[in-house]
Amino acid sequence: MAARKTTGGFAAPLLAWFERHGRHDLPWQRPRTPYRVWLSEIMLQQTQVATVIPYFLRFVDRFPILPDLAAASTDEVMAHWAGLGYYARARNLHAAAKQCMEHHGGGLPRDFDALHALPGIGRSTAGAILAQAWGDRFAILDGNVKRVLARWHGVAGWPGTPAVEKQLWALAEAHLAAVPSGRMADYTQSQMDFGATLCSRARPTCAACPLESTCVALREGLVQALPTPRPGKVLPEREAVALVLENEHGELLLQRRPPTGIWASLWTLPQADTEAQLREWFEGEVDGDYDAAEELPVIVHTFSHYRLHLQPRRLRRVAPRPRVGDNEAQRWVARADLGALGLPAPIRRLLDAP
Repeated sequence: MAARKTTGGFAAPLLAWFERHGRHDLPWQRPRTPYRVWLSEIMLQQTQVATVIPYFLRFVDRFPILPDLAAASTDEVMAHWAGLGYYARARNLHAAAKQCMEHHGGGLPRDFDALHALPGIGRSTAGAILAQAWGDRFAILDGNVKRVLARWHGVAGWPGTPAVEKQLWALAEAHLAAVPSGRMADYTQSQMDFGATLCSRARPTCAACPLESTCVALREGLVQALPTPRPGKVLPEREAVALVLENEHGELLLQRRPPTGIWASLWTLPQADTEAQLREWFEGEVDGDYDAAEELPVIVHTFSHYRLHLQPRRLRRVAPRPRVGDNEAQRWVARADLGALGLPAPIRRLLDAP
């Protein structure tokens, strides 16, 4: 199969389809400010629109402009992100806001290199912000666009390899020449909408596709085969143990995770890889009977690179050792105050359970 080289007949049908069927009333489109576009693009990475919308609305209600986000504490930012997952996005967002205050006058820079240099903003995200916020002529290449281009052009090979990704970037940029002046925001949104709705991964609606007559994958019976799937790999399984500790006031003992690694900078339960390690920590920090802890149902949580089986145990009416007090890494928290802290979604569900 030879990949299609021409780019004609792609942008115009997509824009016509977008006029009739695209999403025109997403909350980050009205008003469409650079800050709101940036926030939406970060939230939409690996997350569907329907999931993002309520998080976006709560986030901009608390941090309506970039200086508000930059001035917020880590706990505030993580609390408003908690449950959305991929928490490095929130940390990068917060760090980028601070850099914008330091180096860009409190706003996002309208320069590709400066934008791309900010934490969490890759090549595609920088292009999406510039195209949607300012109408600048930049290509995007998120997962939806990779799928659309691979099918329409007939590009074989897993898009995660440098050679295939380079080919798709070249095609994405070549299509820009056919986009009318003033339509870059619509064109950018049309690609994302089209990939998310019609040209979906599992069940594309080819009969309603505006590109049906010119699609290489459809013509050659390769719609399900393209884009080429990532080579399969088995997720490793890991085990850990955690403690739900309550003092006599019903407060819960939480620890802040390190700034890197899983659930970075979030508050969670005391946790260890082995029973022996957790027991050793408990005996040094807490006055109580470890063996009296009640075993709770195992939590299974899948990360991008492994699957965690977390065995929680609950122990009530314990107290800290005399030398142990609240600090930046560990504190007793009332249940009513949990909402002010960023907690991983599975831990929040555990603590919300009766």
